[in-house]
Amino acid sequence: MKNEKFAKCIKMMRQLVSDIQGAPIPSEDLEPELYRIWFEHVQTAGMECLSYLDENFPLEKEDIDSTLNKFLR
Repeated sequence: MKNEKFAKCIKMMRQLVSDIQGAPIPSEDLEPELYRIWFEHVQTAGMECLSYLDENFPLEKEDIDSTLNKFLR
């Protein structure tokens, strides 16, 4: 069960990285619509990854507190 979760997470992360790497290169020839479509696609993929991580690999309250404390020092 846990291996399946890791496998799905890895697949989602690879797809997200692939989507980000496929970003249109800014230029005068770039249509704003093309960039908007790419951006929306990557945003959706990112939100799906974060939701999956939150559902399947939640941070414990202590981990969050510890992380915040390190950050605020």
